[in-house]
Amino acid sequence: MVYRVIQWATGAMGKTCLRAVIDHPDLELAGLYVYSAKKNGLDAGEIARRPTTGITATQRIEDILAIDADVVLHCPLLQLPYSAHDEDVCRLLESGKNVISINNYFFPPALGDAHAARLQASCLAGGTTLAGTGINPGFIAERIAAVASGLCVELDFVTCREVYDCIEMPNANYVFGVMGMGSPPGKLDLKNGPLAQMFGAMYRQTVAHLAHLLGWTLDDIEADHATLLAPHDINARAGKIEAGTVAATTWQFHGIVQGKRVITHAVNWIMGSDLPGFESYNHWDIAIRGKPGIDIKMDLVEPVDASVKTRAAQYGVAGAVVNAIPQVVAAPPGLFNAPMPPTFRPHLAPPFSSP
Repeated sequence: MVYRVIQWATGAMGKTCLRAVIDHPDLELAGLYVYSAKKNGLDAGEIARRPTTGITATQRIEDILAIDADVVLHCPLLQLPYSAHDEDVCRLLESGKNVISINNYFFPPALGDAHAARLQASCLAGGTTLAGTGINPGFIAERIAAVASGLCVELDFVTCREVYDCIEMPNANYVFGVMGMGSPPGKLDLKNGPLAQMFGAMYRQTVAHLAHLLGWTLDDIEADHATLLAPHDINARAGKIEAGTVAATTWQFHGIVQGKRVITHAVNWIMGSDLPGFESYNHWDIAIRGKPGIDIKMDLVEPVDASVKTRAAQYGVAGAVVNAIPQVVAAPPGLFNAPMPPTFRPHLAPPFSSP
């Protein structure tokens, strides 16, 4: 079967997804939405450094809504507020197109019944499915940790830790704005600030989803964030990180059951591996404690071809999105509930189902 795909946005991640669609024998590029006026009107092949496709990039959502397609790969950069793309996504769903997002919609019930109900209504109106996937969120905790728990007869807690070096990220607005790098000490409000709210909305979904998969009912999700200041000037690709300003952030969330932390999900973004405490690390560490305990250390490997500028993380996100297309298209209308192998279950009840 050939799936007709619309690519939405062509930043670093989106462009890699676009290439994956163009290169895949079972995928047909049906449309392309871009945010940049410089890309508007260009052939998708020119943007992706591929042969001419005959598909012209547009900045008008009305053009995209009019296209007959199976799925939209929704890949915009993170944007404040976190709900900024909800209206576009609802319109896409209501137009009869399934949507797969790389930055949101991983587990909408975690953000409230009203939020999930609105998205569910758009799915039902269009007869479509909404899914969020990627590496983290979307894969590390929700897939790798959950599947590994299927070896346990007793489960005490699960910890997932990511460390990602952002020093080669090229987008200055993203690095200094969305990620908060280079901020003066104390400027980032780690409790109620816009970044804390945005990342809280993103990673609460991971913690809540994993809890549901494991059959735990959480009493609360607590946040525990921190920053690390640059010990010296850092010349990052996006610009200079001055000494004494933020050079690493830790966004950490804990799922609580009866006063105990049963899930911890920590994301560390750093500007260079010479920062104190980050001289050596795995990209992801998963620690499962129970009977038995399990430790998983996972790294992505960069392409052997040094001439390839696409990074392993970009390929990983594109792979997660493209490989999800058949399941999402075949799923019943509504919020996507990915099929899972058996996980740990405190009670042998069915797994969570989307509302």
